[in-house]
Amino acid sequence: MPSKRAIKSAFESLMFVWGEPLDAKLAAELFNINKNDAFDYFNELRQEYEQEKRGIVIREINGGFQFVSRAENAEYVERLLSPAKQKRLTQSALEVLAIIAYKQPVTRGEIESIRGIKCDRVLEGLLKKDLIQEAGRSNGVGRPILYGTTDSFLKYFGFKNLKDLPDIDDIENVILEETQEDEIDLQQISLDFND
Repeated sequence: MPSKRAIKSAFESLMFVWGEPLDAKLAAELFNINKNDAFDYFNELRQEYEQEKRGIVIREINGGFQFVSRAENAEYVERLLSPAKQKRLTQSALEVLAIIAYKQPVTRGEIESIRGIKCDRVLEGLLKKDLIQEAGRSNGVGRPILYGTTDSFLKYFGFKNLKDLPDIDDIENVILEETQEDEIDLQQISLDFND
């Protein structure tokens, strides 16, 4: 039979990997020891962690034992686990992404001819964010890379598949409405200014 020290060491490992409260009875069965002895070993471990004021403490929950973080460290744990602020995509990135989404597979040259501006860095950024991917090579001169969207793109924008993309006509209407609203706002500003 393993020594008391070896059993307590194993209990630490078991609590670490188990995630849920580890029942003292189950732990006792693993080592063929009495449930009360296992319970005592867990309590000794708990006292050792408490005496040393470690960042991890052992909590008893309904006859089981579990590692938890020390309450005084909650602020730091929350900071670590809080999702990082998601960076928004720039207007350029959104334009390039829209072109790829609707025209895919599409080459860099085709994207640049639509936008009228180079897009090397924008493509690099979208690739790093896993929103686009290389989708093969064109049969055109020089066999340029073709780009397409990824599953991460669908997830990021809340689409189940590419069929969920709004119709291109709908987008043109939305852009037209926004432009008209901006013109109305500008007219109102100029009227207010002239008064």
